[in-house]
Amino acid sequence: MSLKIVLKPQEKVIIGGAVIKNGKHRSEFIVENSVPILRQKDIMREDEATTYCSKIYFVIQLMYIDGKNLVEYHRTYWKLVQELVNTVPSTVGYVERISECLLKNDYYQALKAVKKLIEYEREVLNYVRHAS
Repeated sequence: MSLKIVLKPQEKVIIGGAVIKNGKHRSEFIVENSVPILRQKDIMREDEATTYCSKIYFVIQLMYIDGKNLVEYHRTYWKLVQELVNTVPSTVGYVERISECLLKNDYYQALKAVKKLIEYEREVLNYVRHAS
C-alpha cells in the first residue's frame, strides 16, 4: 500500500531510519513500500524526553525506527513502565494498551497510545502543582 507524503518547506521526516529535510518549497512524494515513517511533529529528540512518559515515547520511537536494537529498547521500556506504574498506579490502563501494541509489533499505534499517556501525565502534574 502506497503512502502519499506532503512536506512543508524545511519540514523533516524519518523514513526507514533516514532523516530527510525538505528544501525551500512544498514537496509531495509517495512511499511505495512498508517502512517506518515519522513526521517532524511526531519526532522526539532525546533531550526532550524528560519525564517517565516522554522517555517511554522516546524508547518506542527508537523501537520503531531502529529495529536492530529491539532487545535493549524493550528492556528499557519495561523498566520505565514498571517504575511508572509503581509511582502512579492509575497509569496501568495506558501501559496495558501500549504494551498490547508492542506485543503485536505495532510501534506506530504504540506511539499514538503513548501520546494519550503523556497527556494524562500532564494532567496529573498540573493537578499536583495546583494542589500544593
